[in-house]
Amino acid sequence: MAQTGLTKDQSNRARRYFISMMIRTACFILTVLLPNPYRWIALFGAVVLPYVAVVVANAGRETISAAPVAFNSRAIASDKDQSRGRA
Repeated sequence: MAQTGLTKDQSNRARRYFISMMIRTACFILTVLLPNPYRWIALFGAVVLPYVAVVVANAGRETISAAPVAFNSRAIASDKDQSRGRA
């Protein structure tokens, strides 16, 4: 599947961030309007949402080209021994 163009990708990310900030604004308004137990839930949403919005807005264009390589200390040690003339 081909990637979307950079301009369209940036536009989509800006839109997602804008929507998240509008939800955050609604949470702040609800913090003032709601009774006590629900007020704290809305305040929590207003405080946590900026972090989530930034992470979601910045995700998307990364591509992973190869699988991670496992570290094998024995193979490295044997390579060092062979290069020094030891078998």
